[in-house]
Amino acid sequence: MIWLGFSLVFWVAAWMLNIRLANSVYSKSLAVRIVVPLIFGATLLVLWEGIVRGLNVSPIILPAPSLVAQTLAGSTDILWIDLKQTVLKGALRGYVIGASVAFVVAVLIDRSRFLTRGLLPIGNFVAALPIVGIAPILVNWFGFDWQSKAAVVVVMVFFPVLVNTVQGLRETDAMQRDLMRTYAAGYGYTLLKLRLPAAMPFVFNGLKIATTLALIGAIVAEYFGSPTRGMGFRISTGVGSLSIDLVWAEITVAALVGTGFYGIVAWIEKHVTFWHPSQRG
Repeated sequence: MIWLGFSLVFWVAAWMLNIRLANSVYSKSLAVRIVVPLIFGATLLVLWEGIVRGLNVSPIILPAPSLVAQTLAGSTDILWIDLKQTVLKGALRGYVIGASVAFVVAVLIDRSRFLTRGLLPIGNFVAALPIVGIAPILVNWFGFDWQSKAAVVVVMVFFPVLVNTVQGLRETDAMQRDLMRTYAAGYGYTLLKLRLPAAMPFVFNGLKIATTLALIGAIVAEYFGSPTRGMGFRISTGVGSLSIDLVWAEITVAALVGTGFYGIVAWIEKHVTFWHPSQRG
């Protein structure tokens, strides 16, 4: 119970410190914006550790963060192999293919009224299909290697990027489009100089949503068939062999990679859409 009491005291102290930092005159500084979530995350880990140790929770049910960190440090070779298989081969390739195809289709939909009325509803239908139903079918079609995982990721990221891009291409008002026509600008020039820049915040919104979906799709697809490597494969076999600490280590790596992937896309967005009010602070 000593661990539980210590974790509660630490949590209360860190909570009060976070409140003071958030309400201070330096609350908008970069350092405070980084420190506050770090302190909040540390309090959750300490509280987790205290509950597990204080109540003697079995590591099969819930391992302590210290045990997960120990497994993480001792299994770097396995985790790196799984990371390459799931993220670099399946998720990243599927993300690039799905986002690229969605962008091209969005431009075609914007150009054609027929595709707007015919293809967009089909996209809504495909987005509503459960991934656990699509994944085994695509695994049967494309095999057990990364190709089937990339195909699942393509299906998952396609619709968010498509919808946001279509919406963004329609953001320019009639006066701006009329002005371009006054200068005898065709559709291609108007698209390049007016409509695509206006659509960029929407495009990046879809890309950021797709970053998390890509990793989830690749991991779920590995449950239905995979070579003897990959995050989904390791989580599935780890649960079966009661190696829950290794499962949590895989989850930790997936969370860190997903956060980093999202941060990279957000960083690119900040530099591409620097003119947008949301990026000017």
